[in-house]
Amino acid sequence: MSRTRIKICGLTREQDVEAAVAAGVDALGFVFYRPSPRFVELERAAQLSKLVPPFVTIVGLFVNPEPSIVRAALTHVPLHLLQFHGDEEEGFCRQFERPYLKAIRMRPGVDLIHSEASFASAQGLLVDAFVDGFGGGGQAFDWSLIPSDLTRPIVLSGGLCAGNVEEAIRRVRPAAVDVSSGVESAKGIKDARKIAEFVAGVRNADG
Repeated sequence: MSRTRIKICGLTREQDVEAAVAAGVDALGFVFYRPSPRFVELERAAQLSKLVPPFVTIVGLFVNPEPSIVRAALTHVPLHLLQFHGDEEEGFCRQFERPYLKAIRMRPGVDLIHSEASFASAQGLLVDAFVDGFGGGGQAFDWSLIPSDLTRPIVLSGGLCAGNVEEAIRRVRPAAVDVSSGVESAKGIKDARKIAEFVAGVRNADG
């Protein structure tokens, strides 16, 4: 079985970037959605990105952004991957000519097969819990809503933590997992111990 990739999202501090890198995560996410408590200005994200070593993916998270916002982020921050969490359509997401993930907020009635077809240009789908507003709710969803016959990579998000990530991986077998609040001591403040425990949980699930 292939190794489950790990992304830590919502980084705002140098020590948190360093802790995530030291724990061996595959990707780090910066939030460019101003209402979020984990929002970072472009200049701040650029500073934090300098601490990211080669072969660790830098991800920019957006929610219904103006195209100029995305282009400014691409100019200021060395983003490898874009992550869209709003109501964006495929044509909007692919216009930036950068690999992207499309987040799908899961609840009964959501058709992931249709979403997969609608975002054929995406590197994969990120499945998250449906909450009021966008992202960062720290809530899990019913993993059985994810069909087993998807052909594209799935990134599992929503309410993950060290206590449930092993079960989540064994049940869903995602390509990657994405965590934010599950490794925090406060909103936007990561906990190095929780990050290390989360990574250990993923490794245990991979066996």
